[in-house]
Amino acid sequence: MKLTVVGCSGSFPSADSACSSYLVEADGYRLLLDMGNGALGELQRHCGLYDLDAVALSHLHADHCIDMCAYFVARYYRHEGGRCAPIPVYGPEGTEKRLTTAYADTPSDSSMSEVFDFRTLAPGTEFAAGPFDVRTERVRHPVEAYGFRLTHRASGTVLTYSGDTGPCAQIDALAADADLLLCEASFTHGKENIPELHLTGLEAGQCAQRAGAARLVLTHVPPWTDPQTNLRDAKSAFDGPVELARPGAVYEL
Repeated sequence: MKLTVVGCSGSFPSADSACSSYLVEADGYRLLLDMGNGALGELQRHCGLYDLDAVALSHLHADHCIDMCAYFVARYYRHEGGRCAPIPVYGPEGTEKRLTTAYADTPSDSSMSEVFDFRTLAPGTEFAAGPFDVRTERVRHPVEAYGFRLTHRASGTVLTYSGDTGPCAQIDALAADADLLLCEASFTHGKENIPELHLTGLEAGQCAQRAGAARLVLTHVPPWTDPQTNLRDAKSAFDGPVELARPGAVYEL
């Protein structure tokens, strides 16, 4: 399994990174986790526009899904062979309506479903995506939001992606014994304390420690947060290797 960080900025793009988007590949299959602001352009550094096999959206905040509107244009209007066949798009209830509304002028209310096969997530949803067994749980965020646990069927390696979440038992369960925990760290310990919204670097480290994850990568650090402070705090709580996500970084699991 290979993880490529397409974008990792939280809330809005930074000068250095698009918003949340992560490409996961194995056995020739490509699954994209989230497609936030600026991600579609960056994605083309790592794979072709029409090479994705599926997309999974953790939630419907713009910094995790809004570039799906631009991707709709690419798949609906601009493919040389004509309109693309629909690919699975996993997301919370109302994903199709949210994206159609954001685009504002699709040819019809069902146009998006001509190129995206929308599939609704629910707590505890399990599905097969190519070589991956995927499990989801609803996590703590103001809107319906999910974390993902991806297991590569052939090797048994596990990648956990937190999405956006405050501390909760669900993310601990998804991260149990994961080979890599890709975990949001939006807030700074001692500075922000907003329940059920985001994690601090310290809380991300504590989650990885409780879960017994082998490796922790911090992501979704917004431009106003000092990433080095969050990295230091995470290291104080987690015994394993910790690093900050950066655009273009590749992890082989």
